[in-house]
Amino acid sequence: MPRRFAWNSLPDSELLQLRFKDLKVTIARTWLERCLKDLHDELAERGLRIRPHAWMSNEWFSPDDSPGIAIPFYLAHPRLMRLERKRMIDVEGGTVAECMRILRHEAGHVVQVAYQLHRRRRWRELFGPSSRRYPRYYRPNPASRRYVNHLPLWYAQSHPDEDFAETFAVWLTPRSNWRRRYVRWPALKKLQYVDELMAEIAGQKPLVTRRLRVEPLSQLTQTLAEHYEKKQAHHAIDYPKIYDRDLRRIFSADPRHRRSPTASAFLRRNRAKIRQLVSKWTGEYELTLDSVFDDMIGRCRELKLRAVGSERQLRMEFIVLLTAKTVHSLYSPSRRQWLAL
Repeated sequence: MPRRFAWNSLPDSELLQLRFKDLKVTIARTWLERCLKDLHDELAERGLRIRPHAWMSNEWFSPDDSPGIAIPFYLAHPRLMRLERKRMIDVEGGTVAECMRILRHEAGHVVQVAYQLHRRRRWRELFGPSSRRYPRYYRPNPASRRYVNHLPLWYAQSHPDEDFAETFAVWLTPRSNWRRRYVRWPALKKLQYVDELMAEIAGQKPLVTRRLRVEPLSQLTQTLAEHYEKKQAHHAIDYPKIYDRDLRRIFSADPRHRRSPTASAFLRRNRAKIRQLVSKWTGEYELTLDSVFDDMIGRCRELKLRAVGSERQLRMEFIVLLTAKTVHSLYSPSRRQWLAL
């Protein structure tokens, strides 16, 4: 049963004016406790003595000087998860399976820090120098087999530390069957190294044991409104705005079809389903796709386009169009890629 908070019944407009520190949410007595216990059990089963501590903050991260995990505030209460979904469309880590996926990744950072693995020559040969500056944006190669695929958007390609954390997460995941899944991939060499390295440090006491809490929610004075304004701006990508010819191929501007449903209404009605499918297969953020929908709906309205024919066929054709536009944008030289967490 979620704890009762005075802000639980506030409308969004008032809830957004609260500061992070005003929320006073904790991991205790939430579903996150069970997720952390499951993570600890997985580490124990592999013989690793590290047990990451965790705390609430404004986003997912693991500090580079303490073997712990910061968990975003919204996961601590259903009301905050609803707000996150309204503002960002998706709730990162909002299911047990997704939360565990992210926790295993963060545990990779924890193990690296706790045992100072990045100081090993073989580690640097396989993953690269940990000292490399984090890029603000990175451009992955989706076809590369030099990296494992764990978190979305080919995150292992953003930095050597993320490459290790992703490789560790795949190795740690129960029944991941990584030896068969990555057979004949260059990434298999990294997985085999992690397997050997974890066997070597199994049972050893961590070198770094300090339990710092970096940027805990109780010390953050930013308001939720300020937080979401910044977060939404980050995901606002400029897609090519040349839609007219493609939209006319799917929908009709012929006056004979003026009694048919408008294309804009069709898109609004199918928006969520199409957005989820294209996001699933391209890796693009749903919030970014949503802004593209706004543009396309606006163009359909201005061009007075109508949805003529089978709705199933129209939906399929539009999914193909949006997927093609998305893939083109992901590979475009002018595209600023994703922020490395």
